[in-house]
Amino acid sequence: MAIWRAPGGIVVEAIVLDDRPLLRISHDIGGRLYLQGYCASVTELALHGVDLGQLVEDGHAPA
Repeated sequence: MAIWRAPGGIVVEAIVLDDRPLLRISHDIGGRLYLQGYCASVTELALHGVDLGQLVEDGHAPA
C-alpha cells in the first residue's frame, strides 16, 4: 500500500481494514508511530490537520 509523509512527522497510509479501504493517519515521533485516526476519504484528512498540498509519497513503502 502507499505511504505519504507531511511536515511535522505526519504519516498517511492507504490500508485495508475489515475489507474496507481506509487512510490511517499517524504521527512519527522519534521513529515511533502514534495513531491519530482513520479516514474513509481524502476529504476527511483535513479533520486531522493534514494539508494535502504538503503530502509527499514515501518511496520506502513495504511490498
